[in-house]
Amino acid sequence: MPRLFTALEIPREAALSLSLLRGGLPGARWIDVENYHITLRFIGDVEGHVADEIADALDRVRRPSFMLTIAGVGSFGGRKPHSIWAGATASPDLAALQGEIERICQRLGLPADPRKFAPHVTLARLKNAADAEIARWLSMRGNFAAMPFHVGRFVLMSSRDSVGGGPYVVEAAWPLGPVDHRLSRPPIAAGAHRA
Repeated sequence: MPRLFTALEIPREAALSLSLLRGGLPGARWIDVENYHITLRFIGDVEGHVADEIADALDRVRRPSFMLTIAGVGSFGGRKPHSIWAGATASPDLAALQGEIERICQRLGLPADPRKFAPHVTLARLKNAADAEIARWLSMRGNFAAMPFHVGRFVLMSSRDSVGGGPYVVEAAWPLGPVDHRLSRPPIAAGAHRA
């Protein structure tokens, strides 16, 4: 059973900027740069026929491409932080894309994602990191911002059963681009492919 999620890939330039944040935090296991992404919807372990249904439904998504900026850092886990992240700035186009994918998943019988969508790139997983060290690391990098980048597609990714952080494989990709509202179902743009 593949473990699936939909995501946005991080272009090379933005990934290189994010990679400069690595280091300086004892107890952090840094994510490999090639595995940076923004999860849109975690799907989980599903049977092959369900994965096919999901991919077929995602084929019908028609959303515009948009610009996105990664800025700021933070941690998840409250009093016991378990990961460090860089955030994506608010974007109506990103929220609309994520919302449509969430609705598709629910229509296919997947349970609603209980977590509020917080677009981010996970930079590190934490184990036994001291609170004071985490706070110091975050405060020294709080003004981080990468150059805005163009989001031209979203992908369906799979991961192996591991302790997080990849490796991830793009299973399918769908373009984002201009939407012609005169058509009820625009043709798939050139370059769309299923891996």
